[in-house]
Amino acid sequence: MSLAQVHHISAAAGDESAEGRFTAVGRGVTAALLAELEPLFAYVLPDGAPHRPTDAELRSLPQTFTYAVLSDGSRIVGRTAPARGESSAPVRFHTHAVHIPSGVPLPGDRLPVEAWRSPHWATVTPAGGASLSDPLGALPPGPAPVREGLDDFAVSRGPWLATVLADLRRASEEPPPAGGPVVLVERRSADVARWLGLAAVALPRESAERLTFATYTRRPGSSALRVVGVAPEDAAAAREAGLRVHVCADRPPVEATGDVWARTAARVWRSRAPELFQEARGLPGDPFAAGPLAVVALCAGVGLGSEERAAAAGWAAERPYALDAKRVGQLVEALTSPGIDDDRTGSEFDAVGRLFGALDGRCPASVTAPLAAMLVTEAVRGGNGSLELPRRDAFVGPEGEAIAGVLGPEILTELESGAEGLRPVARTVQLLRVARLLGMDTRELLPDVAARLAPALLREAERPEDAGPGRPEEATEAAAGSSGASKPSAAPRPSGTAGSPAAPAFAPTLLELLDEQFDVRTALLGALDRIAPEDPGAVARFLERVALPFTGTQALPHLRMCAEAPGAMTTLGRDRTALWHRVLRAAGLSPFAEPLVLRTAAGLVWEDRAPTVEEARLLSEAATSDAHRAAGTWARLVDAALGAPADAEEAEALADDLLRAFPQEIEGRERAALQLLALCRDLRTGAPEPGWADRVRTLRDRADALEPPLQERAFTALAERLLAPDRPGAELYAFVRSDDTDLIAAYDRAARTEPTRTRLRTQPAYAADCFTVWTAHPHAGPAWTATAAALLEEVLRPAVRSMAAELVAEVEETVGRTGSSGRANAFRDWNRSRALGRLGRRIVGRVRRG
Repeated sequence: MSLAQVHHISAAAGDESAEGRFTAVGRGVTAALLAELEPLFAYVLPDGAPHRPTDAELRSLPQTFTYAVLSDGSRIVGRTAPARGESSAPVRFHTHAVHIPSGVPLPGDRLPVEAWRSPHWATVTPAGGASLSDPLGALPPGPAPVREGLDDFAVSRGPWLATVLADLRRASEEPPPAGGPVVLVERRSADVARWLGLAAVALPRESAERLTFATYTRRPGSSALRVVGVAPEDAAAAREAGLRVHVCADRPPVEATGDVWARTAARVWRSRAPELFQEARGLPGDPFAAGPLAVVALCAGVGLGSEERAAAAGWAAERPYALDAKRVGQLVEALTSPGIDDDRTGSEFDAVGRLFGALDGRCPASVTAPLAAMLVTEAVRGGNGSLELPRRDAFVGPEGEAIAGVLGPEILTELESGAEGLRPVARTVQLLRVARLLGMDTRELLPDVAARLAPALLREAERPEDAGPGRPEEATEAAAGSSGASKPSAAPRPSGTAGSPAAPAFAPTLLELLDEQFDVRTALLGALDRIAPEDPGAVARFLERVALPFTGTQALPHLRMCAEAPGAMTTLGRDRTALWHRVLRAAGLSPFAEPLVLRTAAGLVWEDRAPTVEEARLLSEAATSDAHRAAGTWARLVDAALGAPADAEEAEALADDLLRAFPQEIEGRERAALQLLALCRDLRTGAPEPGWADRVRTLRDRADALEPPLQERAFTALAERLLAPDRPGAELYAFVRSDDTDLIAAYDRAARTEPTRTRLRTQPAYAADCFTVWTAHPHAGPAWTATAAALLEEVLRPAVRSMAAELVAEVEETVGRTGSSGRANAFRDWNRSRALGRLGRRIVGRVRRG
């Protein structure tokens, strides 16, 4: 069909009163469309343009090639060019445009930008208003002339290619992105058209057709088109308008675009291979996915960056059926080229690993062997622990022997270095997996490697970023002010049982290793079982996060206990006695046969706490002293005894048992503290050996610093024994003469208790004895003197005052009988002095009132 053409002449340059006019209008172009077209044809001269240009200057003025979509869905393609005017208007601007109705394709199914070099654009209106030839329909067949020279242009604009193509791709989206047109700054408007030509070749057809444009304008901010070109002098104004500006005639951009498709397209253009765009569009996938284009580029020998190669490998891994054998071979060769070894990234290796997995078994081993070699080389030399390694039979034949000969010595050297403490777990696991993959014999190394790897597993799993929630019981006890084993508390939970603990990053590859290699599993589980008694809580937390497979024939008593503990804690809660029995049963061995299970069970049940006295009895009765000595759990029994509250009477018997059961193990302050605790029982119930008053002080000093409950227990027992009527005088004398402030303060507290006060009020003999003691040592020392005087006035006098007269007489008689007549007189004077003092004060008061 014949397309309507329109001719327009602009107003004279600098003549504000003049107006442009349409000089010829084809059929079907309405007045409404003409009103819409006129702003598109407006032309503003560049700054500094001469008023009367020469022919050369006239030809150098920019031309505007425009493609726009009108309000009714029709389109317009036109060119505005400067032309020689009349004498009054030396420069006019003639627009020749072709109107394309909605839904009608361009002749020859061309793209609009292909017509910008058409030789049939008119610079004058034809006689009679008819067009001599159609600038669109008269285009030569085959690739349009617009593609001529685009390769050279792309190479010349290499630094800007990726960023501009990325923006042109976004500008072609539907709906169009907000923010106004993309602005291309070039010294020549023809170069803007070349940019559009690059985009038309690279973009899918529907995207290129949406890309409306004008190759030259002075007012980019008011343009409704998607791409506009401006001269360098207008770039600043475009930036101030907030537009996306690319100054392609200035310094190259500093930051590269993150659009991988655009970067790949730029590499294709710089390689002068535009035919690859059409080839890539024949592959499945998103039109702007980098994978298809990167695949055909690599197969054609185009060099790409690491991200682009990763995109190609990832796409091919998802669609291995989309490539024929030839392309698969070309892709593998490009990905494994030794010339790019230093340029590869972790994401590229991961994508290559997925590609190998997709091709393995689908292609001959000779095709996939280079990928397998690349992966294991990276696993050994690059330290990439996340790689998906190939199967063991990937290296059957000479390929396997060659790579094993290169990497084998490196693997053995690193495994023998003993650096597991510093080397990440994932690295050791990967080395062991690669060693098996290459058929290497590591049996002699395994015991040492496993012994170093086992504690490294626990350390790495306990890192702060992997740690689970803490124990809520700790916060509760801290708030309550509990100390030691002063009261029962919940069994410690591994730090993960309160929630859903996440597995450490190395867990998947570790489990794969143990599943693949029975000998490694045996050695590692044995090493973990051996170190479990040293820190069973850490092992339990680890097993809760990493489900190790130890259901085979190995005994592994400690690992089984650690695995049982978290579930038992959840079920049994605060019942530590039941928890103790349950974890011991999980061991499958008797403490008599394997004493160390005692240590593991104690660590799981009490962790860093001391047992209560009752729990210590349970622990003590679980095995013989020899078993506790071998397991080291006797120390927990000592902690239980020394940390017991002051009113726990069983602690004294426990202390005596411990001193007899472990005479060589208990030394230093612990021994002195236990001896003091055992002495407390003798002071309360038995007949301690003479010298016990001094012995309490001696043991107290040896056990410095003494646990406060134990010190309270010992001092109270000593004071109560000294306040007893049958206490030996020598012990009392030694106590008084010591003038020990702390002991005398304990004596004072015991004398003021209600049982002592009751005895003083009801037993005259006891009151007489206390009067004698509290008045018999006036020069003993300041602590005793002050305490005795206070007890006489504040404790004994109120007791005597409350007695009946006959009881007071009995006290006086007892004091004289057990002491002397002089002491009886002293008691009488002491008792009367208080009464007379009260009587005298009463008389003085009455006299004053009178």
